[in-house]
Amino acid sequence: MSSPHEAEKPAATSFDRPADTGSGSARDDLRYHTGRVHITARQRGADLTALARLVLYVPHALASLAVVFAASYIVDVLSGPPWWVPVGCWTVSGALVFHRPCERILARRVFGLRHPAPQEAETLRAVWREVTVRAGVDGSAYDLWVEDSHDINAMTTAGHIVGVTSHALRALTPARLAGVLAHELGHHARGHTWASLLAFWYALPGRLVWRLLRRLATRVERLPTSAAILTGGLLGVALVALATATYGLIFLPLATPYLAAAVSRRSELRADAHAAGLGFETELVAVLSEEHEWADRRQQPARAKPGTLPVNESVFTRLLAEHPDVHTRLHHLRKRMENRR
Repeated sequence: MSSPHEAEKPAATSFDRPADTGSGSARDDLRYHTGRVHITARQRGADLTALARLVLYVPHALASLAVVFAASYIVDVLSGPPWWVPVGCWTVSGALVFHRPCERILARRVFGLRHPAPQEAETLRAVWREVTVRAGVDGSAYDLWVEDSHDINAMTTAGHIVGVTSHALRALTPARLAGVLAHELGHHARGHTWASLLAFWYALPGRLVWRLLRRLATRVERLPTSAAILTGGLLGVALVALATATYGLIFLPLATPYLAAAVSRRSELRADAHAAGLGFETELVAVLSEEHEWADRRQQPARAKPGTLPVNESVFTRLLAEHPDVHTRLHHLRKRMENRR
């Protein structure tokens, strides 16, 4: 049995240089690591943004638990299974986030991803191996997927899914593609991905009931005046009672979308910092700069139309944005590059 100090030592594994990706030596600007590679003992973690997201959605999870319990209790009274069976199944259902077969179903059916073609798989495996080698991470623990899209983008979801668009595979050099994938690896390594999916899943029953109540509320206008006043009065009394019993915490979910968006923007900056820590800040800056220039070119025809006014986003729209603007991301990355000099 090894001592605790020995258990913290990284395991050394040998990797050969990846095979030629087929992109051509002129475009293969990524310097691949050769020789022995150290795989760190700790592969994942949870930073403050991941924990903050989970805390923000605790009220939503409790509301969802109340909804599931109420539905289960009604079914139990109607001679169905005991109430604790569906409640228990829903409580442990979040573990499916880390179940690989369930993740693959999510990738195909929910997120519209596909398995990479042979040439795409060869390129992805080579670049992904270099990214994970620099991070000291076991790259085989993740599944690589492709999204058919004309945008340069990538995504992470569930516990082991990393997706990249088909256009990014065609347009980006291996080094820049590595910078994009290093950013996505940062989301997995820092716990952003699984925290976001768990928060969404356990808040889902409460959200569905809330949408149903809002739809019913739109029909109150069709009721007679006396019935509408009575219904509104009962709802008002119930709202005041709940606010008093929870010391006003019932209104916290109203602010959650803005707080969650702020946390999401911070997590994007932390994923950028993770990619920069692996030495891909220059490549990530280049990708973001090109993306910004492409977005400007796409908006120029609309601005050139006579009588067209510039569209300014409202304050609430900016507060609900889950990604920081390109200028902010470039500022943080360039600041890191200056500090290294």
